[in-house]
Parts: sequence; structure tokens; C-alpha cells
Amino acid sequence: MSKLSISEQLAKFKVIPVVAIDEAEDIVELGKALADNGLNVIEITFRTEAAAEAIRLLKSTQPDMYIGAGTVLTKEQAVQAKEAGASFVVAPGLNEHTACACKELDIPFVPGVCTPSEVEKALHLGLDTVKFFPAEAAGGVKMLKALSGPYRNLKVMPTGGVNKDNINDYLALKQVVACGGTWMVSKALIDQKNWQEIGRLTKEAVEAVQ
Repeated sequence: MSKLSISEQLAKFKVIPVVAIDEAEDIVELGKALADNGLNVIEITFRTEAAAEAIRLLKSTQPDMYIGAGTVLTKEQAVQAKEAGASFVVAPGLNEHTACACKELDIPFVPGVCTPSEVEKALHLGLDTVKFFPAEAAGGVKMLKALSGPYRNLKVMPTGGVNKDNINDYLALKQVVACGGTWMVSKALIDQKNWQEIGRLTKEAVEAVQ
């Protein structure tokens, strides 16, 4: 892995596909559909039992892919993510135990925040890259713009309600490095194993943010 910081890595892609996967084997074709269409990055969430195995499989079949573990709520999950081969960890909130575990594991951690107090807590813990979550429900671009004002060095990845119609509104904000999204990797498309449509939507998303 290169020496780029987590924010620089995410900024290379601008769009981070956020995936919940029920059958670990599906990750191979899914990862291929993403990479072949311009997104060599993924966040595999620990919302399902298959997460760790999916990360392991993808790491072995596509070693160059930048793989994140999402919805990491505990130290144990952080350890699982690291052992499976994840390059970074994302959480919906800011849990100090998870933050400390990631520091011990030497894996970048992107906590979820949506208030000034949470931003300050993240900065105090030495974390300058955060996930603004749930982005749209928490006030969207307007809220993020207000939140960014006092915290000039903050790097942000909005996630939650971000889609092809509003992603560029978020990316237009100086402190936004990338956005997490599910529209190109919806559960329905994964369940249908519709890799062609996932590929088409991925290519469309990449073109939209360039």
C-alpha cells in the first residue's frame, strides 16, 4: 500500500461503494464489476455475517483493490477486519474503544460524526478524516457547510442518502474528499447477481464525478 493518507486515498476515487453482502462468494464478481468500470475501492459493511470472509476473498482475488470495512462497532470487529485484509475501517459513530483498537492495529479509522462535539472528539483522538453520517438526514450540504466552518483541517466523507443527483453538491465543498454511496451496489442488484447493471451504474457514477 502506498504512503498516501486515508483522506488522499479516498480522494483518488471520490465515490466509495458501500456494500452489504449476504453471500461472501458474490464479492468476487461484484469487485470485478466495480474495478472494471473505474472504481478500485469498496467498503464492505459488517452488517452481515459474510463481511470478514468477503474481505478475505476480495483481498486474495483483487489484491490491488482498496478495501474498507464498514459498520465496525467493536474492537473485535476491527481485529477481524484487519486480519481479513481490510486497508481501512469505517464506523457509523465515534466509539473511543474502536478508535483505540484501530490505532493499536495501525489501520486508518474513519468515525461517523454529525455534531460539533463529535468532530472535536475525533480531532482530540487524532482523527482528521471523518464520515458525516447520516448525511441527508442530518441536514445535508447545508449542515456540512456550517459544520466545516470552524474546523478548517477536517476531511469529510458524507454517507447516507448520497446519490447520483446530489453527490456533486457534496464534492463541491472543499473539505469533502469522497462520498459513500449504495445506489450502484444496491442489495437488490447484488441479490439478482446483476453485475452488468452494477458495472453500468458504477461507470455512470465515475463519469459524473470527474
